[in-house]
Formats: sequence, structure tokens, C-alpha cells
Amino acid sequence: MTKKLIAEVLGTFILVFFGCGSAVFMGAEIGMLGISLAFGLSIVAAAYSIGAISGAHLNPAVSLGMVTAGRMSFSDFIGYSLAQIVGAVIAALVLILIATEQADYSVAENGLGQNGYGAGYLGEYSLIAALIFEFVATFLFVTVILGATQSGAPAAMAGLVIGLTLTGIHLVGINITGVSVNPARSFGPAVFAGGKALADLWVFFAAPLAGGALAGMVFKSGATRAAD
Repeated sequence: MTKKLIAEVLGTFILVFFGCGSAVFMGAEIGMLGISLAFGLSIVAAAYSIGAISGAHLNPAVSLGMVTAGRMSFSDFIGYSLAQIVGAVIAALVLILIATEQADYSVAENGLGQNGYGAGYLGEYSLIAALIFEFVATFLFVTVILGATQSGAPAAMAGLVIGLTLTGIHLVGINITGVSVNPARSFGPAVFAGGKALADLWVFFAAPLAGGALAGMVFKSGATRAAD
């Protein structure tokens, strides 16, 4: 189990470092398309490097979906979630250490790739829009993960399919919430951004966890699972 938890720390670090780092350091140059690709490619990198060790969940919502799908124990979910949060916080710390070495950088003005909604945040979508998007997007994301990793699915393609799905989700939703679909990914930057990012954080726990849990239940019911 220790090896699995270390893998989840490293994998979540990759996700936040690539994804949020692209927004912090290169956002103006690569735009939302580039940021979307960075998040998707980070999943591909993690899946093919540490997936064989831990399954590369990198996300408490994915791990909870595995629990409700009957593919993971609740005690393992707790361990995975803590490891994922640790990986995200370490990645966010590294990002802010690098960013603050730039003379004109400030967290308040430039951010750290944190999620949000409402006045002053990207498209200024409402709380209701944020909750709906995060719930639906996470449901779809975890449904794809469960389907791509089930018995009989082409295992060699799973990492690519999951990464492309996350890219697509970002292409739809960056302007709405910055795209979380992952409580750990949201927690890491929010710890250092503070203020509104911390105040909004409950949305990026509640909606993704609910979406992931529902995806697992639907999968377990057989509706999105291949016939045994």
C-alpha cells in the first residue's frame, strides 16, 4: 500500500505541476487550448508511468467512484485521497516558489491556477452553473475512467482515452470554473492563493465527489458496464 500511496502523490504532483503550471507560467502564450492539453497530457504521463502501481487515480472523486463501483475499499479511498492532496499541495508549493522569483508576480493578481466562479473569475458564471458543470463533468469523467479500465477494455489505450477526456472537459469548462473535477487539484492551489479560492473550495469538493460517486453507482448497476 505504501508504494501505491507514493505513486498517487507523484501522479497528482504531475497533474497539478503540468496543468496549473501551464496556466501560471504560459497561460498568456498558449491560451485555454494549451492549458487544456497540458492537463490532458499530464494524465497520459501519469497513467503510463505509475498506473500499473496504483491505477493512477490522482483524484479523490475518481477513487470514490471506484468505491461505489465496488472496485476499491473505503479505507483505501481515505489513504488515496490523503496522498492525492499531499501531491497537489507539494506541486502548488513548487509552482509558487518558482512564480515568486519573477519580479512582477503576485498570487493575488496572477493567481496559481486555482478554481473559482462568480464575479471577478473568468466568465463570471454563477454558483449554480459551477455546481452543475462540476457535477456533470466529473460524472462523465469517472464514467469514462471506469469504462476504459474495466475488464475486457483495451488496457493499452486507457491512459490516452482518459487524458483526452480531461482535455475535452477543459475545453468546455475552463471559462466556467477553471475546471476542477478533482478536489485535490483544487485544494493545492487554494492553500496558497487563499481568500476567495479557499472560500469557493467547498464547491470543488462537493460537486466532484457527488458526480464521481454517482458514476460509480451507475457503473455498478450495470448501466455503463460491459456484460460479464
